[in-house]
Amino acid sequence: MLIFNKKKRDMKKVNLADQLNAFASGKIIDSDGDQNDCYNFYDWFCRDASLERKAKALFPKVKKFIAANPEIDILSTYVFFKNNCPMNGPLYDDFRICNENGVLFTVIPKCGHTGKAEIWGRNDSGVFECLKQAETFSKLFS
Repeated sequence: MLIFNKKKRDMKKVNLADQLNAFASGKIIDSDGDQNDCYNFYDWFCRDASLERKAKALFPKVKKFIAANPEIDILSTYVFFKNNCPMNGPLYDDFRICNENGVLFTVIPKCGHTGKAEIWGRNDSGVFECLKQAETFSKLFS
C-alpha cells in the first residue's frame, strides 16, 4: 500500500498496521517497508549491535500504546524509533507515532532525564507537551 504525502512529496510504502503485522511474523520493517540493520531506528547513539534487541523491546510497547488509544488510525500512521543521548543522564529510547503532517505522539518508556515513562503529544491548544507521566510504562495505562 502506498500513502502519498502531499506536504513532503514523499512516498510511504507501509503504515503502522503493516509494521505491526511484520513484527508479528518476525520481521522489523521501517516506514519505507525496508528490513535493514537500522531496525526502524531513525537516530541512535548506542552500539549498532543493540538496535535489534531494542526494537524487539519497543514494538510490544507500541502495540500496547495503540491498544490503549484506539482513536489512532493505524492505516494512516507509522512508527519509528529513536535512541536519545541527553547531556545529563543515561541513553534512552522512544517511539514516535506519525502521520503525513508529522509526529503525533512521542512515547518514552523510561526517560533519561526524569527516570519516568512519558507520553508527549499535542494538547487542546495544539502545543506539543508532556501529556502524561508515570513511574513505569505500564502505569501510563492504569
